[in-house]
Amino acid sequence: MSTNKKKSSSSMATLASQTLQDKKSSKTAKSLAASVLSQAHTNHQTGTELEDLASKVLKSDKYSGETKSLAGSVLSQSNKQR
Repeated sequence: MSTNKKKSSSSMATLASQTLQDKKSSKTAKSLAASVLSQAHTNHQTGTELEDLASKVLKSDKYSGETKSLAGSVLSQSNKQR
């Protein structure tokens, strides 16, 4: 299985950190933010559950632009063979 060596950018890591600190952020946004941060300085890849969640977020009109940005970052770091 191939691995994705992309890492979260500093701007996405900053957004993720702000999301985790914001008491008004949804559980979904915080899950995505945690994934983005875990991939900031490591070779971790997105798991299948978060891939599914991120995909649903991007398809929905219910989420903010910031949450969709986090979702896009999470998906960009997923395993390309899945």
